[in-house]
Amino acid sequence: MYERKIAENLDCGVNVANKIVGGKWRACIIDSISRGISRPSGIQREIPEAPARVIQMHLRELETLQVIRKETSGGFPLKAEYFLTDFGRSVLPLIAAMDAWGNANKAFVQEMSAAMAEEALNTTS
Repeated sequence: MYERKIAENLDCGVNVANKIVGGKWRACIIDSISRGISRPSGIQREIPEAPARVIQMHLRELETLQVIRKETSGGFPLKAEYFLTDFGRSVLPLIAAMDAWGNANKAFVQEMSAAMAEEALNTTS
C-alpha cells in the first residue's frame, strides 16, 4: 500500500479544496454528475479526452472522500450510477466560481498558450 513520504497539510483551506477538486478531471466529473449524468459511460462521453481508467480512479477516490455515492442495480452486467452527497453539493459553488473565472479569462489563456507553444517551437528549431 502507498504511504506518503510527506504528510498532507490539511490545515490550509486551499489544500483541502485541492484534495477534493484537484486533479485534471475531478471538477469536470463532479460537474457532470451535478447535471444528472450518473453513469460512468455518460461521464466518459461528456469528457472524451479523459481516459476511462482515470475517470474510474477519480470516481473511486471521490466515493472514498464521500463527495459522491455509488448505487448499483442488479442484473448482468451490473449497472453503477453515481450521485452527489450533501458534502459533494457543497463543492458546487467552488466549481461554478472556477467555471466563471475560466470563461472570463479564456481568450487570454488561449493567447498565452499559443504564444508559449510558438516560443517552444522556435527554441527547438
